[in-house]
Amino acid sequence: MRNDKLVPGAILVCIGAIFLLNNFGYIDFHWTNVIHLWPVFLIMGGVNLVFAGNRSAWATILKLSVVILGFGLLVFGHFERYSFWPGRYNFQYNDKDDDDDDDDSDTTSSAGNGVVKLEGSSIFNKDYTPDAKLARLNIKGGATTYTLNDTTSQLFKAETKEFYGKYEFTSGKEDSVYVLNLKMKNNKGWHFDADNNKSNDANIKLNPNPEWEINVETGATKVDFDLSKFKIKNLTLKGGAASFDVKLGNPLASTNVEVSTGVSEVRIGVPTGAACSIRTNSGLSSSDFAGFDKKDDGRYETPGFDAAKNKIYIHMTGGVSDFKVNRY
Repeated sequence: MRNDKLVPGAILVCIGAIFLLNNFGYIDFHWTNVIHLWPVFLIMGGVNLVFAGNRSAWATILKLSVVILGFGLLVFGHFERYSFWPGRYNFQYNDKDDDDDDDDSDTTSSAGNGVVKLEGSSIFNKDYTPDAKLARLNIKGGATTYTLNDTTSQLFKAETKEFYGKYEFTSGKEDSVYVLNLKMKNNKGWHFDADNNKSNDANIKLNPNPEWEINVETGATKVDFDLSKFKIKNLTLKGGAASFDVKLGNPLASTNVEVSTGVSEVRIGVPTGAACSIRTNSGLSSSDFAGFDKKDDGRYETPGFDAAKNKIYIHMTGGVSDFKVNRY
């Protein structure tokens, strides 16, 4: 093997190994590490250039060691910036007034009409009012399992557990739309965690009365949503290396679902009696749309779609993902 091909080959092998091990659950790779540790690739390239003409055994060992060490940091690195002595706290937060100014203890910090929570567990609430006809839920942040499968008499309720990073919840109103934001922040820090029970979790409940717009933007995340009890107007799912499992209910006049992923697994369930159309731009992704008819323009439709009054429109784009839509 030519010595100048050794390091690029080792980098490709390491990248492929990370994808495989993460997909099969042997490692929990934090994809945001690439953003924070990208200079590692400059170091790899620099060392390879410096010793490009040196074909001695020690130079080869040095170059391979830098590659292995760099990928070790990418896989296991988790650099804490906000706290060196994390605590365990429990508290409840109820957002009853959009104009309140929160004065929290050291375990929290105010953030507009919300609160930022450090490690521990939290309960976030937003009261329901009869004028809440339209509501928008924005979810952002990776390394979290988001679950939504039950209703609440409040407009919004979330019970969270955080071991790495902190949640921020804010709420407001834009014209006639109630806007709720749940965000995982500062999920950084160095840790080797063999305890699979230590993971960030957010169990969300929504009021079934409003029409909902739900926007999810995540990194390496698991999303498990049963939305069959809710009126969904728009659903947007964006993820890098995520797992999306969504069950839709009967559509409104128009229910729109937009999916954009990198390397993800996406499973969407639609009611058997619902009219649904699917458009894909999936690159190297695989797709399985059982019970749908393929049209000449590449769309997939349920039988009798054109004559239906209420319809679901699904648009999927992805790099190397697995898309499945089934009728239940």
